[in-house]
Amino acid sequence: MSTDLGVAGTPAKQLDLHSLGFDRGGHLLLKRDLGLVPVGATVAVYGSDEALPVHLRGWCRQQGHAVTWPSELGEEARSQPGPQGSPLVALVRRGAAQVGRWREAEKSGGADPKQEGSLVEQPPAFWGVAGRSATVERGAPEWDFSLNERDELWAEEVPRIYNQALAAQWDPNTAVDWDEPFELPEEVEDAVVQVMTYLIENEMAALVVPSKFLAQIHPHFREVMQLLAIQAADEARHVEVFTRRGLLKRDELGLSTAGGQESLKTLYDEADFAMASFLLSVLGEGSFLSLLRFLRDHAPDPITRRISHLAAQDEARHVAFGMAHLRRHVTLDPTMREKLATAIRQRHAALEHTAGLNEEVFDALLLLAAGSWEIDALDEGYRKVLELKEDMDQSRRRRLEQLGFTPDDAAELSAMHTRNFM
Repeated sequence: MSTDLGVAGTPAKQLDLHSLGFDRGGHLLLKRDLGLVPVGATVAVYGSDEALPVHLRGWCRQQGHAVTWPSELGEEARSQPGPQGSPLVALVRRGAAQVGRWREAEKSGGADPKQEGSLVEQPPAFWGVAGRSATVERGAPEWDFSLNERDELWAEEVPRIYNQALAAQWDPNTAVDWDEPFELPEEVEDAVVQVMTYLIENEMAALVVPSKFLAQIHPHFREVMQLLAIQAADEARHVEVFTRRGLLKRDELGLSTAGGQESLKTLYDEADFAMASFLLSVLGEGSFLSLLRFLRDHAPDPITRRISHLAAQDEARHVAFGMAHLRRHVTLDPTMREKLATAIRQRHAALEHTAGLNEEVFDALLLLAAGSWEIDALDEGYRKVLELKEDMDQSRRRRLEQLGFTPDDAAELSAMHTRNFM
């Protein structure tokens, strides 16, 4: 119990701990009372616990408060009991340090990224995994986060896209009716399985690439970390549903080609976050949006149609983040467009010797678009696959132009995009 004396020349507060030990919660009462008095004011501490002077001495030294012991006071002050009759232990004068806060500490930005000054340009390594706006004590270990600059990570749209992603999460067990009956001709089911096989490996690449960068991002930019984490969760869910559909009526998946994997490995090998985001999210997943919508429109069964629709919704957010991130990048760095163009050219050269799109995948798409083995239907299916490739090209051009490329440059660079789509 503490009592306000409010008398000039006496302690601002009296705190009688009675038998409560300082190590059993008494320090909380003193910390509270010191927080209620101005710097330089005194709290008189009374108590009967034998260890109280020892604990009080160490705690005050650590917290930066001065202590006056009874032996340094006059007889009258020493003999005056506390509010509950306990003997005087010490007078504690509040130091300049903020009560309840560590000394030698600094604020790690603000909590709200919309507020000016909330995000710093390059957070110190010792901020580590502390939450943004926390007060971080100096002497904390330095963490090696290689992606630690605002300009290479941030986009104003990040918090909004993350909130959208949270609201749009779906459960494969409830969002898809896996028991819905359907029967397909054997060749059509084989075509679906081959397409699912192709989708799985591409979505697996889209899972491991952002995951590789996720642990390199300084937690000060937590919204970017959260968005990449949920993006990885999206891709993990896509791998699950495409695998479940591929094995729904078959015991094994289809063919994975060396050329397809080589194309995807160039994405994994890209060491620069901006370049990887550009090649994967803007170009690759942008093209995949067209493919998933194509499958939604030409799926021969309701389950394939449903999972293609759900995956396309997720991929649209991934593309949106990639575009937002890179729009900011090219605005801040005049050389960025040329770096992006160089990344496309280098990947094109690296894959020039590969066969491009898996032939079995192309044929499977043609059959799904045709819907039958009739000559006219196959001819129409072939036309639809060509329209798909044209839609992919036009979409890539449009996104490249949004990043500031001229129409001619956008056309040239889009044509260099891997024939494997991703």
